[in-house]
Amino acid sequence: MRELEVVGVRVEMPSNQPIVLLRETGGERYLPIWIGAPEASAIAFAQQGVVPPRPLTHDLLKDVIGALGRELEQVRIVAVRDNVFFAELVLSGGVVVSARSSDAIALALRAGCSILGADEVLETSAVGVPEEEGEAEDEVERFREFLDQVSAEDFEQPEEGPGDTPGPTGPGR
Repeated sequence: MRELEVVGVRVEMPSNQPIVLLRETGGERYLPIWIGAPEASAIAFAQQGVVPPRPLTHDLLKDVIGALGRELEQVRIVAVRDNVFFAELVLSGGVVVSARSSDAIALALRAGCSILGADEVLETSAVGVPEEEGEAEDEVERFREFLDQVSAEDFEQPEEGPGDTPGPTGPGR
């Protein structure tokens, strides 16, 4: 099992399907899980710290767990079958309850517990995104090389002659 953190809720285009995006803590893999609009709202509300005047479903479930003398210790995303993710709620006292991953994530955010992903799930469904630092460093280096080769005269505007029309790259270019 690997610890995951919720990056946020996104909308996949062109289908307008909400996705909750999880990132492997200390890693380069991201786990996108397609979810429904109500679950996307519940996750976004929890991330933003929105407290409704009356408990929403996930707030209610958190309160019920507490009223029964239990705590949500962790959420585990344990399997994916036919593009459907399966999760478990791990409660204090060793109680494990099957759950939809979107509900489990929304509840984990409210309870402040960890979210774990099974290695098999990450191996089959996660996507790797390389660190962008190298790309940013390359871009800075290219900009430095450019600055080394230009002078102030390169930025002066020549006088416009007949037939010259300024464009996005300057007159006559």
